[in-house]
Amino acid sequence: MTGNSEAPLRDPAGTEATADRLTEVTAFGGNPGALRMLRFLPPDLPRGAPLVVALHGCTQSAAGFDHGCGWSDLAGQVGFGLLMPEQRRENNGNLCFNWFEPEDTRRDSGEALSIRQMIGWMLEHDGLDPRRVFIAGLSAGGAMTSVMLATYPEVFSGGAILAGLPYGAASTVPQAFEAMFQAPQRSAGERGDAVRAASRHQGPWPRVSVWQGEADATVRPGNAEEVLKQWLDLHGLEIGHPTLQEARPGETYRAWGRGEDRPLVEIHSIPAMEHGVPLHAGTGERRAGSAGPFLLDVGLSSPHAILDFWGLGEPPQRRFAVDRNGEAWEVHGFSPASLLDKALRIVGLR
Repeated sequence: MTGNSEAPLRDPAGTEATADRLTEVTAFGGNPGALRMLRFLPPDLPRGAPLVVALHGCTQSAAGFDHGCGWSDLAGQVGFGLLMPEQRRENNGNLCFNWFEPEDTRRDSGEALSIRQMIGWMLEHDGLDPRRVFIAGLSAGGAMTSVMLATYPEVFSGGAILAGLPYGAASTVPQAFEAMFQAPQRSAGERGDAVRAASRHQGPWPRVSVWQGEADATVRPGNAEEVLKQWLDLHGLEIGHPTLQEARPGETYRAWGRGEDRPLVEIHSIPAMEHGVPLHAGTGERRAGSAGPFLLDVGLSSPHAILDFWGLGEPPQRRFAVDRNGEAWEVHGFSPASLLDKALRIVGLR
């Protein structure tokens, strides 16, 4: 199939505040997982901008998840392309990504391949930076984030798993429920080996941020520890030796690294929080989104913190050029070298 068909999204859940921002792309590849591709590009986004992939949880839609988390608002403020795959009810009655189905969780198969095709389409069509692709998801979307990081680790610079599960935690529906409610413990090596077996990639591995409510009865908090084991093993780090551990307002924080500016793996544990995305809803500094089911206003904005962890937290630097008469104008999409060259040409020095 060739070509492209795009149409504005009308969200069936009625989240009109962001529905019109998302555009559906229908011809992005073979789409073996039969998912919907929804995307948002801020106006005047320069070529070479990062790409963020956001995966909704069960019972949610892409537009509803965007409205709740504020991803498209942040895309405009910070400057990145946004991809929001959406599950179809024909695939899963509860609109969960099928993170436990073998055909959907293997490299180059099912839903995992569909999401990979969407990413490839946006990188090529929208001219985004293949070195700065990031992915985050909640619950089943968090478990599917684990799948994508494991099956296509070379694609992603970083990920964020919110109330999710480790890759390889289940391959049947009964195993999925057991993993969610009981969080069986495995060794760090076993968890890491599941990812190493998912592709031929041998590193470097994506950086991973983990988020978990300590009162979560849907995905038990022990799953966050299993996710940590998995990614710490891949990075050659030990769960018992964090480089930073501290009590912060509204959370307990642990991080692991090797002296880099930002850690390789981190976890935010939110006391008394149930199942959902931690938010500081509203508008203003370090606020985004709107509270709702599984979108919990606890006074802490995980989308902001995740962008910080990925190194995307600051808005793009504005660039200006000045002509020989001293008049300045803003330019978009120039590298410093090309900007200097153009400025020198204008003043007659090249």
